[in-house]
Amino acid sequence: MKKSHFIAFEGIDGSGKSTQSRILSEKLKKEGFKVYSTFEPTDSPIGSVIKNIFRHRIEADHRTIAGLYVADRLDHLLNKTNGILLKMDEGYTVVTDRYYFSSYAYQGTHMSLDWVIQANSLSAELLRPDLTIFIDVPPEVCMQRLSEGRDMIQLYESLDNLHNVRKKYFEAFDKLKDQENIFIVDGNRSFDAIANDVWNKVYPLFKSQASVIK
Repeated sequence: MKKSHFIAFEGIDGSGKSTQSRILSEKLKKEGFKVYSTFEPTDSPIGSVIKNIFRHRIEADHRTIAGLYVADRLDHLLNKTNGILLKMDEGYTVVTDRYYFSSYAYQGTHMSLDWVIQANSLSAELLRPDLTIFIDVPPEVCMQRLSEGRDMIQLYESLDNLHNVRKKYFEAFDKLKDQENIFIVDGNRSFDAIANDVWNKVYPLFKSQASVIK
């Protein structure tokens, strides 16, 4: 019986994926599972550089950003203190807010999608999510949320770019449909309705364990 699982949330900026990631983590903990919640870009030194680029404090080419994400993701997986693989070995289910599909969509919008997929191939070989959950929300709705919820619009957060990123997500999903387990959720509804759909998809992964825990 598999003791831990890896679940990744994806979506364009403003889709509510971070909220759904938190809700799922809390539900799993209430069911008695060990859960480690994480996100990308990380809080590592590499992740901090990425965040400073997004906040317009550092200027960088899209290819540089793509490379930084590759490095940050590998450290996210392999870090000997709090890496995902370590946490899973310790019996934690890991729920991450973004993983390599974010690179496919965001960097793939500005360069070859095949190149981005290949650049992240080592991460994919090390660990594919048991389930990737994509919260699908119209870019217009996301932009409205971002404009209301932030003091500064970050890199990539324009309506045209979010439209392109959403299209690239679906292109990547189609390209990798035989290798990845992808669940697309209508995110233009209440938080509770979305969370229920997510739970109904995720919980069967844990059913056999739940019976043992209880």
